[in-house]
Amino acid sequence: MSRPGRDDAPDRLYTLTGGRSRSGPDTPFDLVTLVVAECDPVVGMQSEHAAILRLAQRPTAVVEIAAELRLPVSITKVLLSDLLAAGRVSARHPHPAALPNPDILEQVLVGLRNL
Repeated sequence: MSRPGRDDAPDRLYTLTGGRSRSGPDTPFDLVTLVVAECDPVVGMQSEHAAILRLAQRPTAVVEIAAELRLPVSITKVLLSDLLAAGRVSARHPHPAALPNPDILEQVLVGLRNL
């Protein structure tokens, strides 16, 4: 079984990104970055850009968008960078979960050992 995007012709991916293979160094995208559409798709927009805007009506992770589009994550990041530069999406990292208090974890460990 092949992975999504692996069977795509390389020239198709080249065309989608305008020849770029990576998003810029200042773009905030990683796999778990949440993307939210700031507008609806417009007529004449690249179909992949329109699909991203439809998928990102609610906060959606970059990896989920790539999976839905069946494109490599690197290509998806380039497309997202275009939309971010145009102000059509916003991006933010999810809030990190608060780490539990180490003292409580120690007490739980002692309690488990006493069982």
